[in-house]
Amino acid sequence: MARTPSNMLSLGTPASDFTLFDTVSGKQMGLKDLQGDKGTVIMFICNHCPFVIHVNPEITRLAKEYQAQGIAFIAISSNDVENYPQDAPDLMQQVARQQGYSFPYLYDETQEVAKAYDAACTPDFYLFDSQVELVYRGQLDDSRPGNGIPLSGNDLRNAMDALLQGKEVDSHQKPSIGCNIKWIPG
Repeated sequence: MARTPSNMLSLGTPASDFTLFDTVSGKQMGLKDLQGDKGTVIMFICNHCPFVIHVNPEITRLAKEYQAQGIAFIAISSNDVENYPQDAPDLMQQVARQQGYSFPYLYDETQEVAKAYDAACTPDFYLFDSQVELVYRGQLDDSRPGNGIPLSGNDLRNAMDALLQGKEVDSHQKPSIGCNIKWIPG
């Protein structure tokens, strides 16, 4: 499996607005509708990537824990579904139900949102503060498929805890590693 790192968007970057189709509810949803009072996690994921499959239990657990504290979670899939049909919206809905996602799973058909966030891999994590400015981007934790390190969510968890406590988020952040986003040819 390919090991593509995050591009590491500059801290302080404002979140790019978007409106996308939510495969869970069947509705169009925008950032302004979904952002949290205290922060917002935007995750670029997909159905088939082994790195995402590996972290699904932890992102589901983190979302349930931190949504109750005012941090919203938003998942976005931007993969080319013509060449990667396992990432199609109907299958996204199935994955969301199977995994127990408590957050929307949005379909970025044009890939414009992934490009606006300079997303490179799945999973790719971004944490924005209450003013929707980037305070964290990078990995969930050091666990990867097959490396024997248990999932903890520590990197993202530490950033969310700092944000909730009104502390500075540590600027030393490691890129996520995962499958490259499957870009539409042309």
